[in-house]
Amino acid sequence: MLDVTFLGAFLAGLLSFLSPCVLPIVPFYLSYLAGVGINQISAKAEISPAIRLRAFLAAGCFSLGVIVVFMGLGATATAFGQVVREYFDVLRWVAAAIIIAMGLHFLGVIRIGFLYRQFRADAGDTSNVGLVGAFVIGMAFAFGWTPCVGPVLATILFTAAGQETAGQGAVLLFVYGLGMTLPFILAALFIGPFMSWMARFRRHLGTVEKIMGALLILFGVLIATNSVNVIAQWMLEHMPWFSAIG
Repeated sequence: MLDVTFLGAFLAGLLSFLSPCVLPIVPFYLSYLAGVGINQISAKAEISPAIRLRAFLAAGCFSLGVIVVFMGLGATATAFGQVVREYFDVLRWVAAAIIIAMGLHFLGVIRIGFLYRQFRADAGDTSNVGLVGAFVIGMAFAFGWTPCVGPVLATILFTAAGQETAGQGAVLLFVYGLGMTLPFILAALFIGPFMSWMARFRRHLGTVEKIMGALLILFGVLIATNSVNVIAQWMLEHMPWFSAIG
């Protein structure tokens, strides 16, 4: 049976990839990891198989670095949750307030300055970073995680904090990281089509931001009312085919 919590984590990862903070910088990372100029991976450029393969392998190592850090965060969050479990009701309200505030920011109701900052590698140096270098850059990206995607990550970490074991928390964050990085690997494999798609999708980034804000507010309310499991119950009631997956 599919754990709907894992499904939610995977979808949250996909939403993170499509966010206005991550998607626009993907071409720069692909250029940096492939060791070529940004003009060489444009939608109209002729991309050699060697560049495509190098970008794909580097993207895989980059994604692995991101996921390793996320899994560590998930395990740590669960361990922390075990320590402060007796204060979990108070922490639940604090987390809900923070997440709702982030959601209001994305909807444009309030503005939080630090959420406009983002971590980004210098794409000007197009030397080949190598697979080990790509892995290290992935870890650095995860540690310097783009602040405006942080609220989505925070909701997953709060869910991880409620897991029974550190292993469960790590797996939950693995699923989130997979949802966020799998599109990155596919973008590296199909650079040309991805650049064409991105040129068309860019105008929808504002809508994605609003959707993210609304979902954060909804999740914040569910956390505050201790009703996160309502989503799982609703999905299993109205989409019973979920119970047959796995």
